[in-house]
Amino acid sequence: MKNIIVGIFTLITLGLMAWTASQGGAYHGGQHNKVIADFGDSMGNAAAVVIPDEKSDREKENEALSALRDKAGNAGAFKVSREYKSKCSSCHGVNGSGFQNGKAMMGPKIFGQSADKLYTDLINFKAGRKENVVMRGLLLKLNEEDLRRIADEIGEFPARAEAKAQSKKAI
Repeated sequence: MKNIIVGIFTLITLGLMAWTASQGGAYHGGQHNKVIADFGDSMGNAAAVVIPDEKSDREKENEALSALRDKAGNAGAFKVSREYKSKCSSCHGVNGSGFQNGKAMMGPKIFGQSADKLYTDLINFKAGRKENVVMRGLLLKLNEEDLRRIADEIGEFPARAEAKAQSKKAI
């Protein structure tokens, strides 16, 4: 019985397809479709199309290199510990800016905050006084020394960034 029903629906479908083809095909906008084609003509010479000049090989290479640097993120900005990379950078960015590859990360910006404020926040997250399931889960097995070390490292980020910028200027 199932095969008979499927066969009937198949014949109906094929019949509808044949009928649609005999009527001139499926509806693709009819007269309304022509409005889009005529739209460009109604503008007249209001705006001229500007074709950009061809870029030199050097400019193309610089753009490709810049895109590669952007894609790599801020990994080369300054050195961070393995602990920060494994616990913090996936949400706060490689340098704590809250951004990576030009996109906002899940966690807020922590770059520029003092080590004491960061330490207090970490203690509060671990104790549950500040609610964030991800933070609490990451900090659950860390002791206060670990939290102090992470807070001190993040508190040093502005100085590290400044030192990296100074070393680049010297080159």
